Amino acid sequence: MDFGIHTFVWNDGQTQQDIEQAMEMTRETGFAILELPGLDPRAFDLDRLVRRAVELEIRLAASAGLTPAHDVTSEDPEVVRRGEMFLLEAVGVARDLGSTQMSGPIFSAHQKFPTMPTREGWKRSAEVLARVAETAKDAGVALCLELVNRYETNLINTVQQGLAYIEESGSDNIFLHLDTFHMNIEEADPVQAIRLAGDRIGYFHVGESNRGYLGSGTVDFEATFDALLEIGYSRGISIEAFNSRTCRDHLKTVCAIWRDVFHDDVDFALHSKVFLDMQYAAAQRRAGAYAPA
Repeated sequence: MDFGIHTFVWNDGQTQQDIEQAMEMTRETGFAILELPGLDPRAFDLDRLVRRAVELEIRLAASAGLTPAHDVTSEDPEVVRRGEMFLLEAVGVARDLGSTQMSGPIFSAHQKFPTMPTREGWKRSAEVLARVAETAKDAGVALCLELVNRYETNLINTVQQGLAYIEESGSDNIFLHLDTFHMNIEEADPVQAIRLAGDRIGYFHVGESNRGYLGSGTVDFEATFDALLEIGYSRGISIEAFNSRTCRDHLKTVCAIWRDVFHDDVDFALHSKVFLDMQYAAAQRRAGAYAPA
């Protein structure tokens, strides 16, 4: 299993220098994957990032999120059109970075909504994502819908909803991006949710219930890793965490980053890597112990 880390553990990813520094720190702390925030291809030298990733022997994983100006659930056709164009460009960035997936809350604006979702908004979103998924499939990129909590979207918060959305889209290139932080809020039984999602999981985030050091909160990582092994998940697991120094301003509001839960990014990363290695190894031992002779 390859483990990854999000750029926001290191910095806000606003410049080429930021991303390259994050890549170097990712390598130094033993991670195999660096997850990138949405990158504007006009502001970054993507070819240089790819060359540097090869030199450092790490992989790049692309992610993105929709702003209210790009909300594909909107009643405004121009907003929906902009959202579709944004997603198609993000797919192109993922392809150029060599990422096999483009993940994140890409089915609606990433924000706290003041109203209930509508059936029409759901339908518009699924139709847009189905079209984008076809282009992404040709590019060798899977779309992975990050199921964030109710305070960050009103459309899809649970695995059951995510599977229904995929079914309605009719696409075989849309998958689920699960995150233990969000599942801890929304799923009645996060472990059963992993089992239910099964082979539709395209990407997986680990995050503690308090977004701090893994093991310091209420997430049951032992059961989580057991379930991931049980379903045969092998597409990579990344730690996502934020603090006020490294988080982009709009995310501070959307994700409610009002206090820092870690201060030393290197210490946090090293602790996370050791924790993940130990949890995965222990789950493998348990799976072997329970395997039929």
